[in-house]
Amino acid sequence: MRLSRVGAALAGVALAAFGVLSATSANADQPGDVGPTIIDGGNASNAPWVARLFVNGQENCSATIIAPTWILTAEHCVAGGGTYTFNIGSLDQTQGEQATGIAIHTHPSADFALVELDHAVTATYSPLGNSDAVEVGETVQVYGWGATCTGQPEINCQSRYLKVANVRVTSVNCSDYAGGRAVCASRIDGITAGGDSGGPMFASGRQVGVASTSDRATRTAYTNITAYRSWISSVAGV
Repeated sequence: MRLSRVGAALAGVALAAFGVLSATSANADQPGDVGPTIIDGGNASNAPWVARLFVNGQENCSATIIAPTWILTAEHCVAGGGTYTFNIGSLDQTQGEQATGIAIHTHPSADFALVELDHAVTATYSPLGNSDAVEVGETVQVYGWGATCTGQPEINCQSRYLKVANVRVTSVNCSDYAGGRAVCASRIDGITAGGDSGGPMFASGRQVGVASTSDRATRTAYTNITAYRSWISSVAGV
């Protein structure tokens, strides 16, 4: 099933964007393994609102479910067309309830999108933060199934199991890939990389960001969804 699209797509994918198509590596870290995770960080233990995005059957990006029929992810993850499916609610990206996207709603000036699902999914939905939900200097958590390595193609080290890292907020008004308002953060014990695009940033138990760009070393930028709550509510009702 191919999606109908609502909103404008980005022209191409910048090198800084990290929603790359990849195949699961046989060497992907598993719980209890000693080694790099998310690029450092650790294994997530509780994230019932997560969703793994597959494009034409290949693992692609991270995401969250925010309502029975609505997925939140990065716009650049769903800009290329094809069939979008999601595994929802499991730390293991190969498990969870599967749903297919039937329409994409993209924000006109920021790097995030809402994907409408083909059926309602019963899950723990990601709680979204409102304005002032995140502050400069705060330690926040970022989640994703992306690359766990540097110095080699990221396709070689995609993670089967969800990773989490702590980062420190340096700005709540920087720019995402599309020029939208973003939360920028610096590495504490890990940093996001290829495949983590679209995944969430959490502050005090609420989602405040959607992964947009990263230098894969020390800095990352997440679309600041607290600045776009009225638009999200107008589309998804939450």
